Amino acid sequence: MRLAIIGAGGMAGEHAKRFHALGDVEIVAVCDLDGDKARVFAETHGIPEACSDLAAMLARDDIDAVSNVTPDGVHRATSLAAIAAGKHILCEKPLATNAADADEMAAAAHEAGVINMVNLSYRDAPAIQLAHELVADGRLGRVMHVDASYRQSWLVSDAWGRWDQDSQWLWRLSEAHGSKGVLGDVGVHILDFASFPVGDIVEVTCRLKCFDKAPDNRIGEYRLDANDSALMQVEFAGGALGTVQATRWATGHHNSLALSVHGDRGALRVDLDAARDQVQVCLGKDVHPARWTSVTAPPTPSIYRRFVDSIASGINDQPDFARGAALQRVLDACFDSDARGGVLRLDGQAAQDRSA
Repeated sequence: MRLAIIGAGGMAGEHAKRFHALGDVEIVAVCDLDGDKARVFAETHGIPEACSDLAAMLARDDIDAVSNVTPDGVHRATSLAAIAAGKHILCEKPLATNAADADEMAAAAHEAGVINMVNLSYRDAPAIQLAHELVADGRLGRVMHVDASYRQSWLVSDAWGRWDQDSQWLWRLSEAHGSKGVLGDVGVHILDFASFPVGDIVEVTCRLKCFDKAPDNRIGEYRLDANDSALMQVEFAGGALGTVQATRWATGHHNSLALSVHGDRGALRVDLDAARDQVQVCLGKDVHPARWTSVTAPPTPSIYRRFVDSIASGINDQPDFARGAALQRVLDACFDSDARGGVLRLDGQAAQDRSA
């Protein structure tokens, strides 16, 4: 399979490495508006052609598929162009920055008949795949309660670099630079992580907060106004209630995803910090003494492998653009919920509607 990469940033490098490692994919081109950046990227990753003209690259008949690793706000335009050119497409998350755009992209991909997937990379963890199977097989009974969290600490730890000095972090804190905050960045991951095993989210209440981080909340050209903590209360299609959270302030956690699912016959826990292939379960005779045991999940193909295999088979694997659009509708509802307020202060007075 012959693949082109759209975008030449840091995450694009991960895509290049992962596709190269498959062995049956040839990366033939990379495109970025910054031609110099594209050329450096091509040299670094052994890609024969670098360009800055997306339309010209997509017009090539020898390119079967594209990996879209552009900034979030550019996903719609670049993906629709690739789909119109008949290219199979793997797009970075979130699929779009609003539900209308995501729905348009999903409809276009379906109409064109191209393989389409969204890089919700934590689906690659064997543990979450096993959790999905356990719930689907009824091992937990009726699911009643769910807890899910995505904890990062790069606002308090320099393990990944200095957020206050590096544009790759600063833009994620600035709405004017296209950021939807922690909710749009990693919230989409934890919402998928929770709902993939349990089922669709049908109701949501959300509170977002942007904490003060610098004088006047500004560093150079970056206005630091995007949310960096998100708390959600959700209801799933099956009736279960859940709490979902995402934050960049979780001191002691570099990049931690965790999920607990409790049913009327059993429960499970997944902690990717502890292990990507272990599911803690409390089932059967262990329910009454509340005893937990560990189950090892079988290996899971990466989304890069599944994307390539989908093109070969013609059968679209998950998560597809329709799934990305469904998650975007939840994200939109979260932003709407936060804007509308509905918070009751402890002095008994309702908080002002923040959408006013």
